[in-house]
Amino acid sequence: MPETISKSRFKPQALKYFREIQEKGQDMIITDHGKPVLKISPFQTKPQSVLEELRNSVLRYDDPLEPVAQDDWDILKK
Repeated sequence: MPETISKSRFKPQALKYFREIQEKGQDMIITDHGKPVLKISPFQTKPQSVLEELRNSVLRYDDPLEPVAQDDWDILKK
């Protein structure tokens, strides 16, 4: 759940909140008279490619030459 803060509380300490958003990587909602008016999110760059996104995602691969079970093989063929 994003942190919510009023405009009047946000304005004098905006740089502090910007650093907090960047460090925590979480969104912040700014309100005016209790109504949400602004959402601040940390900037996220897109990966170069799908393969780049998957890089280092395999944590462990026990036996790559082990035969695949028939049920798993049938699912893979679909």
